[in-house]
Amino acid sequence: MTDRETEPQVLPSQETDFDAGTLIIGAGACGMVAALAAHEAGQDVLVLEADATPSGSTALSAGLIPAAGTRFQEQAGIDDTPAIFAADIQAKAKAENDLPLVDALAQGAAPAIEWLADRYGLPFSLVDDFDYPGHSRRRMHGLASRSGRELVDRLRSACENEGIDIVCRRRVRTLLAEGRKITGVIATRGDGGEERIGCKRLILACNGFGGNRELVRTYMPEIAGAVWFGHEGNRGEAVGWAEQLGAATRHLGAYQGHGNVAHPNGILITWAVITEGGVQVNADGLRFWDESQGYSEAARQVLAQPGGIAWTIFDNRIADIARQFADFKEAEAQGAIRHAATVAELASICGLDPDKLIASLSAIPRDTADRFGRRFSGPPLEPPYCAVKVTGALFHTQGGLDVAPNGQVLATDGSRFPNLFAAGGAACGVSGSGDSGYLSGNGLLSAVVLGRAVGTG
Repeated sequence: MTDRETEPQVLPSQETDFDAGTLIIGAGACGMVAALAAHEAGQDVLVLEADATPSGSTALSAGLIPAAGTRFQEQAGIDDTPAIFAADIQAKAKAENDLPLVDALAQGAAPAIEWLADRYGLPFSLVDDFDYPGHSRRRMHGLASRSGRELVDRLRSACENEGIDIVCRRRVRTLLAEGRKITGVIATRGDGGEERIGCKRLILACNGFGGNRELVRTYMPEIAGAVWFGHEGNRGEAVGWAEQLGAATRHLGAYQGHGNVAHPNGILITWAVITEGGVQVNADGLRFWDESQGYSEAARQVLAQPGGIAWTIFDNRIADIARQFADFKEAEAQGAIRHAATVAELASICGLDPDKLIASLSAIPRDTADRFGRRFSGPPLEPPYCAVKVTGALFHTQGGLDVAPNGQVLATDGSRFPNLFAAGGAACGVSGSGDSGYLSGNGLLSAVVLGRAVGTG
């Protein structure tokens, strides 16, 4: 890191101003779930958050968490198991993940969802009206707004109701340690002053390093030019601390991209517009890839097109499905979604070649795979048509500290740090080594399930 002010460091133990039992860095979904679990287990909990209010990358997401074998699936008549879920995760990541971690997340997801619903009143429901790439079952669970902001707000309310202290405007750049034992942290207040806080356990829930452009260029240069759509506070402190502590890291080139962010509005457009039958064309009005591979891969594909932009084409039937997402409705309100009665009119509105766009849509087969290998199901696109101009974005990194299935941080020699844990974006996820291994919902899967595990201890 070139900015000395933000460079993470590890210093020998010092006298502290006050002590906490379980200290958690980060108040996104991961940190707050960890706090709830730790508090429930009888631990003294303190959460430090750099921002003025809890937010993190969670607030920028759709807030959807995949889980297999929930009562919500059962009510919808969906037969699913953690074993099937784990197989889907490994298939998408080409078996590059640590299998015990995959199994722990797949098995822990349904209990975590139902625990949050029953113990803390989060009103989860199943997204059962469309499929997500790579999932062989419909297993996405979300709140009514399909908004990560609502998830953050409800978790924050749950923490407040439990009397859990979340102290904001506290940025942690320095850990205090005796060998491999973490003894505390130095937190910088919003006014520039410092506090030395001791702890018995430290949980890193401070997300990844997508906001650190230098680290992005180092580990994932192919996406370095993408719009950063994550939380700007994701500076990669955990990676810097790992280097100094001798902690192991894994898959630092892994990330979740998204190739369906409205441009220049900067609004996420749900991938349901693709899975339900939509396509992407470039500035020439031509399709350029198999969109069914997934939205993470789409970022790289879209950025490779002229100007780094594409147009996502769908119809009003699909728009009706997408309107269950607050982001899509906001995109409509801002005029990002274009509407037309004919393909030629749509091309004119979007500045595309009408003959090429008509040819692209007319060439979509119904019974066989197209020339990119995509197979379409469901009804063909029909008027009125819709389009949105999109670009590729980096949402969050998926590599991080190597952890045991309970979130305990591993050293480079394979041993475990006695009281250091990591979860969510600070830990290596289950998305393999690049962008194509990301299965929809992997980010919040790790945040919530591993967050609960590290909190319980």
